Amino acid sequence: MTTADDFRRIALTIEGAEERAHMDAADFRVGGRIFATLASQAQGYGNLVLTPEVQALFVEEAPELFLPIAGGWGRMGMTHIRLATADEDTLTGALRKAWKLRVDKNTRTQSGPRARRRARTSGR
Repeated sequence: MTTADDFRRIALTIEGAEERAHMDAADFRVGGRIFATLASQAQGYGNLVLTPEVQALFVEEAPELFLPIAGGWGRMGMTHIRLATADEDTLTGALRKAWKLRVDKNTRTQSGPRARRRARTSGR
């Protein structure tokens, strides 16, 4: 069994992670971008920013722990983790996976076509 305090503690042990707030809820970021939130802690959930593919794997492997967030956010990969059901190792692994996906996405964004275009036009 884990709590919102465990979620926060574990998230903040991950390299480069920082806590901020978004819409009056704690969020956890790396490179300025969100990888997890406590926006649903009142309902007993932590939230993870996953890809739809990773979300499907998590839900398939542990439906008692993971479920998509309702609506469009869930279809984009945003995923609840049931804090009262999750053990610390599972929570740690899930947060690390969300962090890694965000770091990878940040890296692609920084070196993608838009970044190259910005670099070319910034000297004008």
